[in-house]
Parts: sequence; structure tokens; C-alpha cells
Amino acid sequence: MSSGFERRLADADAAARELRTLRDLLRYAVSRFGAAGLAYGHGTDNAWDEAVALLLWALHLPPDTLEPWLDARLCATERQAALALIERRIAARQPAAYLTGEAWLRGLAFACDARALVPRSLIAEALDEALPDWLERRPRPASWPASILDLCTGGASLAIVAATRFADAQVVGADLSADALALAAENRARHGLQQRLELLHGDLFAPLRERRFDLILCNPPYVNDASMRALPPEFRAEPRIALAGGSDGMDVVRRLLAEAPAHLTRDGVLLLEIGHEAAHFEAAFPALEFHYLPVTAGERMLVLIEAQQLAALRARKARARPPRP
Repeated sequence: MSSGFERRLADADAAARELRTLRDLLRYAVSRFGAAGLAYGHGTDNAWDEAVALLLWALHLPPDTLEPWLDARLCATERQAALALIERRIAARQPAAYLTGEAWLRGLAFACDARALVPRSLIAEALDEALPDWLERRPRPASWPASILDLCTGGASLAIVAATRFADAQVVGADLSADALALAAENRARHGLQQRLELLHGDLFAPLRERRFDLILCNPPYVNDASMRALPPEFRAEPRIALAGGSDGMDVVRRLLAEAPAHLTRDGVLLLEIGHEAAHFEAAFPALEFHYLPVTAGERMLVLIEAQQLAALRARKARARPPRP
């Protein structure tokens, strides 16, 4: 692979002598990405947007400004650096954010590497749009949420988005991976949240003991076994522990729903990402009352469950157990 990569870099050097503008480089990158059959889904969903993100980063340009620079002529060193990054993306088959060390979510920048998933949780969109809409119909006390828990926090991007949206809330991020929490600590410092964001190491609710929260967020491992086997290299580059959810994707979710009632306040809400596993979720919890929160990606990818609904499910399960002999 290294010799092939070196050959591609030599080809890129030759291309650098012909490609003069950012527009030229974008066309070239899209063609190269298409020929290489890359997979997307870590902040972009197509070759054009992926190329834009990588090239703007390589040229030290703002990530949301393209038009003014399209026909700007680039110096030779800029072209070489940009083309080298394009070839790295093809050779490594890693998410672009792992190559740049940076990812953006809802307008916030995060340090990003293979210690945690690339920030992209659909919950972040819901915090801005679907959740406020839902709360208008089911209002909570004015101080709600005073406390927020982000389970499976990874690099803490979701916890940090929540902290910025609910400026008066105390936030806790918990994760089983010590490596992910080290990255989370970097992002906490980056956003100046050392006093409002607590990071805890442990398995689900174990490090929380008896603490309760108004709002629990969780983007758990939920990819089912068949889907895991079909993942392209870009997704296999991420921590498997953060993706794999067992035969139906619900292994961690079952534990989560069983334990969550003891950690929600009376008006508490659990906001859970299940991705494309709606059918498996409904099959696993046929007696559970819940709400779907729509996001741009789909109508049945986020589940909102109220504390009373979880308590009712637990009570029904208790009544259904056979008596002890």
C-alpha cells in the first residue's frame, strides 16, 4: 500500500502543476473520491461536501465559506498540501475528521481522533429543534433541565452542545472508555466548561450511584450484527465498542432502559438515538410507550421516553414475572 500511495503522491505532484485554483482542486478531488469508491457519513454524505471540507481545512479557510475562494489561485505549496490530503483520504479509508483532527457539530468545533466516534449524533439537532417543539406541548418547570447526563459521551461533543443550549444546567458525561474520556477532557477544556461539565468513567449508570437527572441523552452502540459486518472501512476505523449493539442492536439499550428509571427526576426525559434500528427497537420493547422525535435524517431515528413511561414499563415487567416458589 505504501508504494501505491507513493505513486499516487507522485501523480498528485504532477497534478499540482496543472491545477491552479480551488475550483480545479475540488473537481479533481471529487473525481478521485468517486473513482476510489469512498464511503461517507461522518459529517458529509457525498464526495463534493467531503472534498470541500478537506480542502478548506488544508487551506486554513473558514469551514462554512466556499464561494469567495473558488477561483482564487493557490501557491505551489498549498496545492501540494491539499493534494497530499486528498490522497491520504483515499489510502487510509478513515473519516476525514480523523485526518484533520477536527470535527464540527452544530457550529461547534471539537478535537477528534480514533479514541471516539466522529461527532455526528442526531440528538444535537434535536436539542435545537425537535426537543423545544416537544417541550412547548409538554412544558416543564422553568428551571428544567437543571441537570443533564450524556451517557456513552465519547469525546463529549453532545454533552458540550447540551451545555451550550442549556446554559444553567450542570452536565455530566459518562463513558466506559478511558481513552474516549481523555479526548472528552480535551474538548471540555477547549470550550471552557471545566466548571459545568463533569466526566465520569464507568459502565452506563455505575459511576452515577443514586444521582438523578432531568434530561438523559444517549447515543449508545446500536448497530446490529448484520449491519456491523457490512460496514465500510471508514466506519470500521471507529471504536467498535461504540458501534456494535449485538444481534439486534439492542443489547446496551435493554440495560439502559432497565436502569434509567432510577436516574430520572419526576419530570425527567430520556432522549435516545437508535438510528436505523426502529424495527428492532419496537420489537424489543413492545409494551413501552414512547415518542419519536423527527430529525432531518428521518422520522424514527430518535426516541424520547418520559420518566413515567419507563416506570410504567418496569411495573408491567414486574407484574409479569412468575412468583417465586
